[in-house]
Amino acid sequence: MDRSKQSQDEWTITSPDFLQLNRADAPPGELTSWLTRQLRDAIASGRLPVGSRLPASRVLADELGVSRGVVTEAYQRLREDGQLTGRGRAGTRVAAVPLGTATMPSAPTTAGLSRSLAAGGFEAFRDEPCRIDLSPGVPDLAAFPRHAWLRAERAVMDSVSPGSFRYGDPRGAPAFRTAVASWLARNRGIPASPDQVVIVAGVAQAQAILARVLPAFGITSIAVEDPGSLGSRQQLQRWGMQTPPVPVDDSGLRVDLLRDTGAGCVMLTPAHQFPTGVVLDGSRRRELRSWARDGGLIIEDDYDAEHRYDRPPVPALRAALPERVCYTGSVSKLLAPALRTGWLLVPGEYQDAVVAAKRDADLGNAVLPQLTLAGLMASGELERHLRLLRRRHVRRRDAMIAAVGEHLAGARVHGAAAGLHLTVTFDGLPPGTDAEMAAALLEEGVKVQPLSWHSQRDQRAGLVLGYAASSPSDISEGIAVAGRVLRALL
Repeated sequence: MDRSKQSQDEWTITSPDFLQLNRADAPPGELTSWLTRQLRDAIASGRLPVGSRLPASRVLADELGVSRGVVTEAYQRLREDGQLTGRGRAGTRVAAVPLGTATMPSAPTTAGLSRSLAAGGFEAFRDEPCRIDLSPGVPDLAAFPRHAWLRAERAVMDSVSPGSFRYGDPRGAPAFRTAVASWLARNRGIPASPDQVVIVAGVAQAQAILARVLPAFGITSIAVEDPGSLGSRQQLQRWGMQTPPVPVDDSGLRVDLLRDTGAGCVMLTPAHQFPTGVVLDGSRRRELRSWARDGGLIIEDDYDAEHRYDRPPVPALRAALPERVCYTGSVSKLLAPALRTGWLLVPGEYQDAVVAAKRDADLGNAVLPQLTLAGLMASGELERHLRLLRRRHVRRRDAMIAAVGEHLAGARVHGAAAGLHLTVTFDGLPPGTDAEMAAALLEEGVKVQPLSWHSQRDQRAGLVLGYAASSPSDISEGIAVAGRVLRALL
């Protein structure tokens, strides 16, 4: 007997009683969503283990008495989520268990989660399991270019010398710093030499290094946008920095109010402000340049500037004011946060101190992933991947906007022209009620972030909704749940 064939057949599920599915259980008009949920639940529970082969779409359609299109669409939705792979003669197989669903604990109470949010429990909330994750800041992870990555990695392993396995330069591998400098010049208009680039473990480490270095230069307070990223604010505060808030309006940071804080440094997201999505306009940029020339230092978090859809690119502040801007970026929004790879460019007077702090922190990032990334950048694969992401993100953004219009009557949408998230605000809810709404949504298995979480002052109630990492069907379902929760609060 051919053992390999026997093993493959053992993983193939073609029983006429497949998962004991009964189409009569499907709600009227929701056959595809029902089948998708049944398959996702079976994967999460282990009834469809990773590697198992699903029935051909034609076979399953015949068994269920439905059109083949219902099955192919359900399979496609799970492929987009990264839970299925393959098609055609190769068959469709289970690729991954949905994150957080296989061992989902009981949901926290609304009151308990509201207290956690009020206390700024960022990491705890981010790790909470859920059925539909609409958290902001994550690209389409199912689209990660695995084959291109493996080709680049093999090319690296075929070419590196034994010396490449030693401790590397704490600034980063020269080949990758060269690739980053070229990437920034092409995509962000920033002229930089490889010697100016310091490779870091994401923007979070860049912020931590700056918070350690800047006090030696007399900076102990970094003003931040309000609303602005809770995670960034907490990172700076952990290193002892004061973070006075500066209001943001439809033109971006209020530079006149920045002057009132007396802070010597400001951190901002000028290309696509987080979380409101506004762009720092021309007059504010001129005011900011004037403030910087008077001695102020700018930390520019260019976290998702490459993801733009309905507007032209926005120039980086670093391109116009290199001696007053510390610039940070990463591959987290381009490829995956798990790579923990980013870059930091600082004015010359801070360069040696930043390199020393990086050396003290970890002796430098892992070299082999840097060389693989350098290959992806140099070959054009990363730009091809970015074009693919833009097309997929636009479809998901449009699905979210349509769902908001259908289920969140009266909600105002912000920041739709770029990025990986939308912010919606509600005029009918008191400030702070959005945390209660987010807690209630998590009880329903849908994770979002309340706008008040990212604010130091009272703001309109709202939600920050990520769309890039979720399928259109999950987005629609999650927003429908949000609509039910909102109606219960009003």
